[in-house]
Amino acid sequence: MDVESEGIQPVNGSGNGHTNFAIDISSDDAHMNSLNARRRMFMSQPSTVAIRRQQAVCVRRAHKIYGTKKNPNVILDGLNMTVAKGSIYGLLGASGCGKTTLLSCIVGRRRLNSGEIWVLGGRPGSRGSGVPGPRIGYMPQELALYGEFTIRETLIYFGWICGLTIDQVDEQTDFLLKLLQLPNASRFVKNLSGGQQRRISLAAALLHSPELLILDEPTVGVDPVLRQSIWDHMVEIAKNSNTTVIITTHYIEETRQAHVIGLMRGGKFLAEESPADLLAQYHAESLEDVFLKLSVMQNMGKRRRSSIAQEVVEAIRVPAIANPALDLSPEEDHGEISGEFGDNISMSSRGPDSITPEIQAPPLPPEEDAKVPFIEHFKILKPNHMRALIWKNFLWMWRNVGVMAFIIGLPVGQIVLFCWAIGHDPVGLKVAVANYELEQANLSIASCPVNPGCNYTMLSCRYLANLRNRSIDVELFENEYEANEQVSHGKAWASMVFAHNYSEALFQRSENIRKVSEWTLDLSSVHVSMDMSNQQIGTLLYRDIQYAYFSFIESILTDCDVNPSNGRLPIQWKQPIYGDRTPNFTDFAAPGVILTIIFFLSVALTSGAMLIERNEGILERCLVSGITGVEILFSHVTTQFLVMCGQTTLVILFSFYVFDITNRGEIVWVVLLTILTGLCGMCFGFVVSCSCDNERSATYLAMGSFLPIVMLCGIIWPIEGMHPFVKIFSVFLPLTKSTESLRSMLQRGWHIENPNVYIGFASTGTWIVIFLAISILLLKFKKG
Repeated sequence: MDVESEGIQPVNGSGNGHTNFAIDISSDDAHMNSLNARRRMFMSQPSTVAIRRQQAVCVRRAHKIYGTKKNPNVILDGLNMTVAKGSIYGLLGASGCGKTTLLSCIVGRRRLNSGEIWVLGGRPGSRGSGVPGPRIGYMPQELALYGEFTIRETLIYFGWICGLTIDQVDEQTDFLLKLLQLPNASRFVKNLSGGQQRRISLAAALLHSPELLILDEPTVGVDPVLRQSIWDHMVEIAKNSNTTVIITTHYIEETRQAHVIGLMRGGKFLAEESPADLLAQYHAESLEDVFLKLSVMQNMGKRRRSSIAQEVVEAIRVPAIANPALDLSPEEDHGEISGEFGDNISMSSRGPDSITPEIQAPPLPPEEDAKVPFIEHFKILKPNHMRALIWKNFLWMWRNVGVMAFIIGLPVGQIVLFCWAIGHDPVGLKVAVANYELEQANLSIASCPVNPGCNYTMLSCRYLANLRNRSIDVELFENEYEANEQVSHGKAWASMVFAHNYSEALFQRSENIRKVSEWTLDLSSVHVSMDMSNQQIGTLLYRDIQYAYFSFIESILTDCDVNPSNGRLPIQWKQPIYGDRTPNFTDFAAPGVILTIIFFLSVALTSGAMLIERNEGILERCLVSGITGVEILFSHVTTQFLVMCGQTTLVILFSFYVFDITNRGEIVWVVLLTILTGLCGMCFGFVVSCSCDNERSATYLAMGSFLPIVMLCGIIWPIEGMHPFVKIFSVFLPLTKSTESLRSMLQRGWHIENPNVYIGFASTGTWIVIFLAISILLLKFKKG
């Protein structure tokens, strides 16, 4: 570039070997003439009706702030924007200047903190505006494509969303493949190069010939020849189809073909004019030079004195150019640099004698009356949307057969592990015995004879035989000290000591009940010391030692022709009303375990599917296309409900027909409650995915909810044994009432008309409604 021809004169540096530049200052008359011309332009603005017909997008006083009040991150700072219908609008700026945020607000996916947006006749999101909806073609920065789909399947999906038929999609597909130089339509997206994938994303936006086409950096990774072909097509559709195009790009010079460009920096527009006007107005050969000049002038106006830019800014003198908004007096901070329509003019008046009065941006056009058929007000689910979403979900499952087989088979593996590992009595528990009767009879500890019949000799050995019959590992030692040492060193769970005359003392105790001495009572007792550090093993061993003694006494009485009932406790245990005489922990825990498996696998399945779509940008793209959160939720419910039914069927078969878990109820109601619980888990998965932004936080939330539910819902411990406060809290958890209901059906055989049973169904249904409502609200209102 010829520096001097641009009105930039070299200024001698300070001996650092570099040349600084200064821009000549024109007269104040030129400045005033330009301002007056601009004021006349605003006074001659067309009528509101004419504006409405000419404009496609209007943004006024847009403010968007992220972060906290103490540390705000201003993305859009009072920005104004006007896009004419049938034009190509180039939105230029460095990364992070707010381009993507502005586009998200235009398509209705983000809300401004303040300001107004008008798109295609109405405000984004208003009923009948079609925004978000099929009137917009949107290509985000992310690919937002399913790698498992072919090119044709991808375009069919987006075509169905926009209401196209298969024939229309195929016709457009052939055209777009040629235009964008794409390979065969049967190629999978994941097997394409990065540039080809970007072109597929562009094709999905162009597919349905929208009124407003918004492209976020569509030419990244595209060779210059193809880039020019894309621009030629955009120029053609803008001219012939009256399509409005808003495009962002890093290639500033390619936007020379745009009708208007907006140079964006720091959340504001430096300029909003045609490329030719900008080049002429700022005496530049390239748009990059224009951007550089405007950026330096903005720094001067805002007094940005960074260590890097200070030398350049201080060396530049501001010219009086044909843009009165650039009133960059060093004494004042005057806000923004103006655009063609005065959209970003926000100048401060310097007093009553000021010659630069504030120029306001034109007001928004009125909203057009959208004629929406009466029946449309009651349509929650659109058939074409549901068709596309359900087809997409099933196709994804079909293309991931291995993953789906694992998901369906996982609950079976878990129920098998549960039935093999939980609830069975421990066997082979070691008990150390010191039997002094053997020493009295001059017998070694290796031999402990059992004398059958009505015989009262060596009764200790007879008792130990009954103990071994209960799968207890009995090991004899020389004395009590050695037996207790086994327990102390963790090599045995209990020690038993028999006195030297145990059999004789036991006989005297049974024969002389009234006159038995304390000494005889002590000698006829077995002294047991246990390791109770493990409650389950200690309790079961405690039970088996007593049961073995009862069997031992009954066998002696039977051999001696005495009624064995004389040896039993004076308590007659009848057949239990519910359950078995010997309770099985597997039967107790099975209801809660079955429901927990189905519930949390459904959580993982649905939250994972939703998060994949969100993180890859597919969810955002679908919402911009007009799909609602309710439709997305119900499509996942439909497809994953079938998966969950398959999981439930396998779990029920393995639980009740392979491992024979007790079921005294009607299997139909058992299956129905299990399916409802899985549906509840799916809805909770929607809440997790809608409230979390990434897999890590979703995992934390799911795992954080897993332990409280398992511990507090009566699955592994009765609710009656919990702290009163915890007991109240547990009632309101999703699996508490359903677990009680299923346990009542399985163990008690109660029917649906019993309150303990139908309350479980009612509680599960209530949680389904609550989770669905929260998910829908999060999808609707959780916008940046």
